[in-house]
Amino acid sequence: MGTLYVVATPIGNLEDITARALRVLGQVSLIAAEDTRRTSQLLNHFNLTPSALTSYFEHNKLAKLDQVLAALETGDVALVSDGGTPNVSDPGYELVRAALAAGHTVVPIPGASALLAALVASGLPTDSFIYLGFLPRHATHRRQLLASLARERRTLVAYEAPHRLLETLDAVEATLGDRPVAVARELTKVHEEIFRGPASAARAHFASKEILGEVTLVIGGAPAEAAAAWDSARVRAEVAELVAGGVKRKDAARMVADLSGWPQRDVYRLAVEPAETNEE
Repeated sequence: MGTLYVVATPIGNLEDITARALRVLGQVSLIAAEDTRRTSQLLNHFNLTPSALTSYFEHNKLAKLDQVLAALETGDVALVSDGGTPNVSDPGYELVRAALAAGHTVVPIPGASALLAALVASGLPTDSFIYLGFLPRHATHRRQLLASLARERRTLVAYEAPHRLLETLDAVEATLGDRPVAVARELTKVHEEIFRGPASAARAHFASKEILGEVTLVIGGAPAEAAAAWDSARVRAEVAELVAGGVKRKDAARMVADLSGWPQRDVYRLAVEPAETNEE
């Protein structure tokens, strides 16, 4: 019975690969790679020639399960992503579960991780945090998710596409307030940048430049007084602003309830009262 090795690879700087990772990649009978071209470049750089290399990415991961499991019956397999630690917002979860169910040993080979690199350099609390993965692409869904975390005291960490960063920073400020954030891009690479400051300052900074590279966003948790000062006027105003932006009233009421700590039914009642009053 072979072993499945979950191998972390560099997110940019090739010096970040570990000696153990290189040894495993040179010894396994098969490497399942998210992008075989990128993995081949890494292997060539370190003069490694794998016995076999196969693609394993988001759109073929289920079709490739049988092939990888068959390889595990006769030898060891390494799972790698484009960069960083596999199975953290990358393909791998289904393969790990299937390998365990088939009785194989699964061994992690720790290493680079954009999530942890951004967090530890952010200057924000690291003792407890929530990883959100990639934020929703749809603006309303992204805003709803952030609103649901408005009272969360732990640090928030998420991945974001560069072309959505400005919209996301707008959503952070609108739903969470002008929280402290750290925006990390191109980590470990030549043009690495980590901006630290309020969400509004981060937006102003990145609005004036072309945003390139993968982005990791770290957001400070809710302050102790986050639930304070939510009177009925503010509740009505927040719902009205969301509705004006195209959010359905019921969804807006739920988002504001998450933000304010008010019961959702009370938020909705306040939201519809002015309309009922005008009709009389």
